[in-house]
Amino acid sequence: MKILRKIIEIDEELCDGCGQCVPACDEGAIQIIDGKAKTVAEKYCDGLGACLGDCPQGAITIVERMAEDFDPEAVEEYLKYREEADKTDEKSSSDAPETLACGCPSTQMQTLSSCSCNDTKEVSGGPAPVSALGHWPIQIRLIPAHAPFLNNADILILADCAAVAYAALHQELLGDRVVMMGCPKFDDLPDYEERFTEMFSKNEIKSVTVVTMEVPCCSGLPVAVKNALQKAGKIMPFKEMVINLKGEVLK
Repeated sequence: MKILRKIIEIDEELCDGCGQCVPACDEGAIQIIDGKAKTVAEKYCDGLGACLGDCPQGAITIVERMAEDFDPEAVEEYLKYREEADKTDEKSSSDAPETLACGCPSTQMQTLSSCSCNDTKEVSGGPAPVSALGHWPIQIRLIPAHAPFLNNADILILADCAAVAYAALHQELLGDRVVMMGCPKFDDLPDYEERFTEMFSKNEIKSVTVVTMEVPCCSGLPVAVKNALQKAGKIMPFKEMVINLKGEVLK
């Protein structure tokens, strides 16, 4: 719920991405994203401004505006998740004989630069569309309910085969949506339902779109989502799409 309260505001033109404000925030509300300090989620910022004196550029100020209410319980859960993720990262770095070439562990939350669905890049044979993916991770089982990109988001839930079958996924479906995907046949649907229920309960979701294939094993995914919405007591725009094996939209 949004209320009139004090909250920090970051001037991205003044911010040089030095990161000195990040450790100054005990709630972990600030992260460096795409080279700039940004508020992860309004509910993590208490508005007291402990980070103000640590910004050498004077890019952080306190303003009073309508914002999501500060949630201490969400902060505690978020900090616990980050601590566990950091431990996992440290263990992976020290124990694993090799690390992924991309250097990004599967559980590390990231907000990526979003691209217009009309953006292209030059490749052999002509221009190709640019990915519209705006966050990480994307697997349903890896996204925590307190992930900052979930709040005030339009959600796109994909059966993973549909992501391959539908050629225009990035241009027509992804856009600014938060995507999460999995296999309703091989994964645990009751677990999905519990995860969705927690996500819908703890975040203000704008809409949900579920995309599945025209095969029987996909039918359980939209059911799990609908059950989760009912358990969470949430009513929101819901859209279901079914893709055939040729990549055509059936409904």
